[in-house]
Amino acid sequence: MTAYVVATMAIHDPQTYRKYTDLTPPLVKRHGGRFLTRGDEVTTTKGEAFKERMVLLEFPDKAHAEAWLSDPEYVEACKFRDASAAVRVLIQESRGNTENPDPKL
Repeated sequence: MTAYVVATMAIHDPQTYRKYTDLTPPLVKRHGGRFLTRGDEVTTTKGEAFKERMVLLEFPDKAHAEAWLSDPEYVEACKFRDASAAVRVLIQESRGNTENPDPKL
């Protein structure tokens, strides 16, 4: 099942953060992933304004996404990210249920 990674970052040191973004594309590709969006503008239509950077990625499945997150080269690159931003990373695996999603989940 396809897995999606949603990452949000509140960046406080853009120069250091750039060292992270320079390293990530080949690592994502190595694990079968691809960027769907990478820091594009986000429009808030309801609720508190979203002011962070958002990145959306797609992987063949959750195992590929987890392998990317635990790849030693990626873990090393994350040192730049974590030193320069407050970060949230989520994985959602698609079950293909788009017709009648269960609101209890």
